[in-house]
Amino acid sequence: MSISSTSLNGYSTTNVQALPGAAIAALTTADVSTLSTTVISVLTTAQEAALTTTQIAVLTTSQIAALTTSEIAAFSTAQILALTTTDFKSLSTTSVQALTTTQVAILTSSELNALTTSGLQALTTTQVQALTTSQVRALSSTNVASLSTTQVQALTTTQVAVLTSTELNSLTTTELQSLTTTQVQALTTAQVHALSTTNIGALSTTQQVALTTAQVVALTTTDMNSLTTTAVQALTTTQVAVLTSSELNALTTTGLQALTTTQVQALTTAQVVSISTTNVASLSTTQVQALTTTQVAVLTSTELNSLTTTELQSLTTTQVQALTTAQVVALSTTNVANLSTTQVKALTTSQVAVLTSTELNSLTTTELQSLTTTQVQALTTAQVHALSTT
Repeated sequence: MSISSTSLNGYSTTNVQALPGAAIAALTTADVSTLSTTVISVLTTAQEAALTTTQIAVLTTSQIAALTTSEIAAFSTAQILALTTTDFKSLSTTSVQALTTTQVAILTSSELNALTTSGLQALTTTQVQALTTSQVRALSSTNVASLSTTQVQALTTTQVAVLTSTELNSLTTTELQSLTTTQVQALTTAQVHALSTTNIGALSTTQQVALTTAQVVALTTTDMNSLTTTAVQALTTTQVAVLTSSELNALTTTGLQALTTTQVQALTTAQVVSISTTNVASLSTTQVQALTTTQVAVLTSTELNSLTTTELQSLTTTQVQALTTAQVVALSTTNVANLSTTQVKALTTSQVAVLTSTELNSLTTTELQSLTTTQVQALTTAQVHALSTT
């Protein structure tokens, strides 16, 4: 049974729908492309199923726009793939939402990226979650930036984990901040490392706290340098304890001084040893006093001697007594002379016994006179012999 588009366009809805699928399949591409939008809109799902992929490919944007949601949903995967990128651009938001999850999952990257912004934003959360990882990776940065916060939050952890660095960095601040903590933790270390400093800085306090230790280690020194004092203080003690020496020393003076006493005490001995002299000298007296005796005992001679007079004098008597004999020997004469009488009196007999003649003679008269009788008796004969007559 052969029929032309001219004849078919004159049929009533009843007559059009009475035609067998074979008659529809027999239409030439020229006939199909000239079917009226009225005819297109009244085709039954059986008739629509009879359309070949060749016929589908010649449908005009007007004809595509005339398809009902039921007709769109009835398309086979082969028919969906036969649609052109121009066809996809012409889909209304209602038509986009009519696509089944099966249809969504087979869309090509060209078809997906051909959707208009309104078309893309029309995808339901169920449709978004139907996207394969390959499709997610193929989304253009423009389309990623066009996603609504609801759609971003709908992404599965598997989908989040395959976003390219370009896609991630194309997210707006609002989109980025809409990521749930579960989604944030789904980011790979490579993705975290690739995040721009702007995006790292845009993470909310809740999101920053959610970062795993592996993700924290993946942060770049530039990222650390860009952290605000609020962001620094939001780091958990677990996160602080895994910061690399490069990350720690990348903190600005303001960032370093923002560390709370609890965070300071969370630093491992390896981290304490790796802090630069500049950063040690930047510590506040409150932070210095927060150092545990274990942390004090591993300070290098360079770190100890980089302490300012104010920092040195802020050391508690307990911290002074935590200094090893090697550290005491390594103290500069300037620092020894800057010790308070309370700190001098706190020195253990073991510490007193290792003071060098230079250190002893750098003590002020007041400091020397503050030594207890027990400390004086701890001085070796060599030390007493080396004391200056003044």
